[in-house]
Order: sequence, then C-alpha cells, then structure tokens
Amino acid sequence: MAESLPPTRSRIPGSGLAKGLAVTLRTMTRKSVTAQYPDVQPELPPRTRGVIGLFEENCTVCMLCARECPDWCIYIDSHKETVPAATPGGRERSRNVLDRFAIDFSLCMYCGICIEVCPFDALFWSPEFEYAETDIRDLTHERDKLREWMWTVPAPPALDPGAEEPKELAGARKAAEKLAAAQQEPGAQEESGTPRAPEASAAGPASGGPATPDTPDTPGTARQEGPA
Repeated sequence: MAESLPPTRSRIPGSGLAKGLAVTLRTMTRKSVTAQYPDVQPELPPRTRGVIGLFEENCTVCMLCARECPDWCIYIDSHKETVPAATPGGRERSRNVLDRFAIDFSLCMYCGICIEVCPFDALFWSPEFEYAETDIRDLTHERDKLREWMWTVPAPPALDPGAEEPKELAGARKAAEKLAAAQQEPGAQEESGTPRAPEASAAGPASGGPATPDTPDTPGTARQEGPA
C-alpha cells in the first residue's frame, strides 16, 4: 500500500510581494548614516585583507610563497653566501641571502595563500588599504615598502583562557625554572667551578691558638743551615 504524502500548504497569492514591500518600507523609515570618509577613517575588522607586510628577518628565501601564488605576482631574487665554520674542524655552510622581494598589487587578488603557506611567519596582513597610485607601475612594492607596512600590522589576538600554552613559552619557562633550581642547591657553587676561600685552621695563628713548635730533627735527616 502506497504511503500517503503529507498535504502541502497552499501559499497565499501575493505573499512574496507583501514581504518585499515590508522590507522596503522598513528600510525607508530608518535614518540614513553617511560615512564621512576620508575625514573619518572606517573601523575595520582586525583580519581585514588590506595590504601585505614583509618581516624580512624571518624570510629564508624558500620561494614557497612565489611558487604557490596563483597570480605569479611575487618576485624574489637571492644569492648564496658561505658561512664559516662555528667550531674548529667544522665544515662551512651556505645560506640564502635575500636581494629582492616585491609584490605587484595590480595583479594580486588578495587570496592570502602566500601568508598561509609561509613556514616562517614572514608575511602578514595589514588593514591599510589607502595605497592607490596614478601609475600602475607604482603598485609594485619592493621590500623596503613592504617592510614599512609591517608597522601597521595589528597585534595578534589574545589566546583563550583555556587554550594550550605555546611550546616556545613552555620550553623557555622550564629552562628558566631548571636553572633557578640548580642555582639554589647547596653544591651549586662547587659544581659551577667557582673557587672557595680557604678556611683557617682552628689551631693556626689566624684563630688565636698557640703556634706549632718546631719538630725535632728526625734521625737520618740533615738540617740545612745557612752560612755562619
């Protein structure tokens, strides 16, 4: 036996039109607010995608951001330098040195992939958006300009009260506590190699006791006497 379908509710003719007119009337009665830009700056969310800032010290020239960019708007040039050995007998190492880091914002579509894939936190979003130019060539920001945008990057939001402590802070705190505990131990001074002051003997002259008499000559030993 076939199951009977539930009855469908019949729509009142013109209900959709009435809802649309209600929204229009409700909007018409509200007071309009005009944004006084540029005299008054807008309040932007902290995660606004305005412009990209470069923290050059963290960049290792891994080229990951340039390879993953779908618009190919990131240009990176570098060279290799030889680092001498840190210890005698060690081997020299080579490292990449950044020569150029530029972003063409006339091509950038603000997808944020370069910021997400950077493994060393060298790229950050800045909420600044007022960098329009009359010449399209000026929209290519070199690393000096990208470094200036870093000063406009907002501070990261605070962690939740129940969030896990970052591993860097936990490791630093454990190392500091271990060092403080080692310094408070009684034998910490001897272990550290600090020489201790010699203690005076209880029977020595420094303690006020009688002087030790000269021991008699032992048979078989000759006393050395000076010239008469």
